[in-house]
Amino acid sequence: MGKRILLILGHPSNESFCAALAGRYAQSARTAGHEVREIALGQLDFDPILREGYRQVQTLEPDLLQAQADLLWAEHLTLVYPIWWGGIPALLKGFFDRVLLPGFAFKYREGKAFPDKLLQGRSAHLLVTMDTPPWYYRWIYRMPGLHEVRRNTLAFCGIEPRRTLTFGPVLGASDHQRETWLKQAGSIARH
Repeated sequence: MGKRILLILGHPSNESFCAALAGRYAQSARTAGHEVREIALGQLDFDPILREGYRQVQTLEPDLLQAQADLLWAEHLTLVYPIWWGGIPALLKGFFDRVLLPGFAFKYREGKAFPDKLLQGRSAHLLVTMDTPPWYYRWIYRMPGLHEVRRNTLAFCGIEPRRTLTFGPVLGASDHQRETWLKQAGSIARH
């Protein structure tokens, strides 16, 4: 029996290499018998700014309510996004800020130093593009855009990051190299 997978494209353009990776992943996952729902952040209609922090409730737009429903439905998440300026795109950060709210993704309790993780039981894959060589991003920059998502966001909410694939440098990559990366994205989707 297949998994329920929520695939989130964190690049704002559907014409990007991230979109191609997401497309290959979705196709391979469906072929393997998994059920896939897709969210392309660039197509959603929402304000990515958490205007009052957690001091006031900011009404969720219909697209964000649907995203929350999809997160609850999913057993597994796959995030596909680029590394820009060493971190994640502002649109993806805004999506996290607006969707992964207290009471939905985590809950603070009096007397406890750490919150309850409300999205436990889910796993995640990350497919991440960059124009920096991945080895340089790992050893010199220390992977801030990966740690932010894996530890500070997903694990904080109870989602277990399982595998991360990094693709780069994308700028100047040959068609052969890009096809190799697409095959890797398809391969990880089958498991």
